[in-house]
This record gives sequence, C-alpha cells and structure tokens, in this order.
Amino acid sequence: MEYARSAMKKEAVQITKSVAPSVATPAYWAEACAHLMKKDRVMRKLIPQFGDACLQSRGEAFITLARSVVGQQISVQAAQTIWDRFAILAKPKLTPAKVLKLKVDDMRACGLSARKIEYLVDLALHFDSGALSVKQWDGMDDEAIITELVAIRGIGRWTAEMFLIFHLMRPNVLPLDDIGMLRGISENYFSGESVSRSEAKEVAANWTPYRSVATWYLWRSLDPLPVAY
Repeated sequence: MEYARSAMKKEAVQITKSVAPSVATPAYWAEACAHLMKKDRVMRKLIPQFGDACLQSRGEAFITLARSVVGQQISVQAAQTIWDRFAILAKPKLTPAKVLKLKVDDMRACGLSARKIEYLVDLALHFDSGALSVKQWDGMDDEAIITELVAIRGIGRWTAEMFLIFHLMRPNVLPLDDIGMLRGISENYFSGESVSRSEAKEVAANWTPYRSVATWYLWRSLDPLPVAY
C-alpha cells in the first residue's frame, strides 16, 4: 500500500508537469499547522522542518482517478509510459466520453491489462452517466463520497481516501490502511515499534480536525519530496 501511494503520487507529478495546470493549496494549512504544533509534541518538531511546503492539488477528478487505476501494482516508470500512450488516444483532452469511444485493442496496445481497461471503462461510465454526485461533493461528508467512489470497479477505500486528501483536499482524513502513515507513526511516536490501527487512532485523536495534514507531514518524514496530484 505504501509503494502504491508513492507510485500514484510520483506518477501524478511526472504527468502534470507536462500539462502545467494550475495548482490549488488548502486555505486551512497555516491554521492546521498552528493547531497541530500546539496539540502534538511530535508535530511541533516535525512541521518546521519542511518550511512552506504544503499539500497541493491539480487536475480533474476523472483524470486523477484514472491515473490511480493505471498506476496500480506497477512501477512509476511503467505507469508513466502507459499513461502517456493512453492519454494520446484521447487528444486533445482525456474525458469520460472519449474513453467510452476508445477501442479495446487500442487500449491494450497502450499496455493496459484487460482488467484495468474494465476499470477505466467503469470509471468513465460512472462519470459520463451522472452516477456520481461530482457537483455536490463539496457539500457532502467524507464517508458519503467514499461510498460513491468504492462502487466503481477498481476503486477501494484507500484510493478513495487518497482522492479525498490529494484532490478534494479534505482536512480530516485518517487513512488507517496506509502503510506509510502507520510507519510514520511507528518511527515518530513509538521508536520504530509496530503500530496497530487502534494505536494509530489514539495518536491521531490529537490531530482532529486536521488529520490529513498530520498524515501529510508523517509522509514527508519518510519521503521529504512534496507531491501534487
């Protein structure tokens, strides 16, 4: 899971550099940092180490999720190559409607497996048909959005939580299935000893309502390079 998260994020950086979209940053970041540094001794030491770096989001919902599907269980380099080929098929812009018009053989030629093609088509169908409440997401709570996303083939809870953090920039997501976060808690709070989900939740109690921000800094403690979707 940790490798997959790293692969998804690094792939996103490589891809988005070529299209140079606008970058969004959370308005709550400074307030969140102040809160975490006041409430948590580890965050008090960790946060200043990374200066002005903060969570960033770029791109569109469909493309962000499509990237996550393409990058599943393969290396960053392989994901980049396949994505580039796939994106070319739908020039000038990859949209759900264009994906639904692509030929399976052409998608296979990009390096996509049969299963990933099924996942991408199902993702495109959900967006194109209006099955997802995309315009209402801003007013929906995290769990409601997760419920919508996991109904899509190839999208599990962890991917949905990464989407909440990196795309919608929700401030209070705690991805308990993320090995990187658990490892960050282990190394920063328990001197490297293994950490259970319940222990992680206890540590994270001090982070509310900014658990996403604390998680981001734990990731940075393991991999200092900030990443944007």
